[in-house]
Amino acid sequence: LAFSVSRSSCVCMRRSFNFARALCQLLAVQNLQAFDPFAESEGDDALQTGNVHIRVQQRNGRESLTTVTGLPPELDFKKVLKAFKKSFCCNGTIVDDPELGSVVQLQGDQRKRISQFLIEEGIAKKECVKIHGF
Repeated sequence: LAFSVSRSSCVCMRRSFNFARALCQLLAVQNLQAFDPFAESEGDDALQTGNVHIRVQQRNGRESLTTVTGLPPELDFKKVLKAFKKSFCCNGTIVDDPELGSVVQLQGDQRKRISQFLIEEGIAKKECVKIHGF
C-alpha cells in the first residue's frame, strides 16, 4: 500500500482509495469541518430519498425563472447556489418559504442543466429529480 496522508487531501493508489479515505476521516477533526454537499457519498443510502422538483416560470416576454425545491435541508444552500451560478453563468437567490422550505431561484431556463448537475454531484438520484414546465 502506497499512500500519503495530509491534512487537506489524501493521495493513494487505486486499490487503497477507500482505505485512505477512511483513514483521512478518522484523522480529521469533525467539529472544525463544515458539511460539504459535493463530497463523495459513502453509498446509495447517503443520497436523498425525497423528490427534487425543478420548475420554470415565465416572466416578462422571453424572461423566465427556474425554481428548485425539495433539496435536502442538510445541504449548504449558499454553496450549492454559488456552484449553480458559476457553472450556468446566471444569477440566482435563495428564498425561504414557510411551506416549501428553502427554494433556489435561478434566472433563465436551467432545468436540464440543474438536473444533470444534481445527478452528477450525487445530491439526488435520477429517479428523484422531477422536471416540470412547458
